[in-house]
Amino acid sequence: MTGHIRAIFWKQMKETFKNKAIFIQFVMFPVMTIIMENSVKIEGMQPHFFANLFAVMYVGMAPLTSMASILAEEKEKNTLRVLLMANVRPVEYLIGIGSYIWTLCMFGAAVIGVAGGYTGTVFGLYLLVMGFGILVSMVIGAAIGSFSKNQMMATSVTVPVMMIFSFLPMISMFNKTIANVARFTYSEQLRLLISGLGHLKVSPEMPIVLAVNAVVALGLFIVAYRRSGLENG
Repeated sequence: MTGHIRAIFWKQMKETFKNKAIFIQFVMFPVMTIIMENSVKIEGMQPHFFANLFAVMYVGMAPLTSMASILAEEKEKNTLRVLLMANVRPVEYLIGIGSYIWTLCMFGAAVIGVAGGYTGTVFGLYLLVMGFGILVSMVIGAAIGSFSKNQMMATSVTVPVMMIFSFLPMISMFNKTIANVARFTYSEQLRLLISGLGHLKVSPEMPIVLAVNAVVALGLFIVAYRRSGLENG
């Protein structure tokens, strides 16, 4: 990492515990997984049920809301403009924030995986799937944060988007109609991947849906990035 990226990364690390709204995003689902996996035992329940459920909800919520919130907050407080005036390039800033969120989210993902009992190769595949999902969610969050003028606007957009990607996969487990809609989202495909890690079967549509979702997310971010004025910041 360059000096600017490293400085932004550690700046955010130091502020993690000060910003309770962001901090809770990183720890809520890992803590819930530990509690539920160790306290709820139901006959006939699928292995790693709560770990699989909360892992996908974590992907759809934590990186997306954190990225959008941080970008919108620093734009609203003009902190971002000050950084850009101090010769920090927009790309360096985004990589610094992104690497911070990705690192903490991957740590949370690892905790969920350990709590769920994943080990060896399966644990490695689980982290690979989670890493991809976290990255896509971060790009969506960055698009929302870049487009939003303030935190209130970012929150009003983030909440419905986050609910779609976090809760749709959970509801699809119990409703076939919802499942037919959810299968077009990356979070539902990630749920299917994670649920089948022990006996992985990749459907023909799975890589297509994941690739299309990633490309659309990137396209939305590029449009929002250019309209925000950061490109020339």
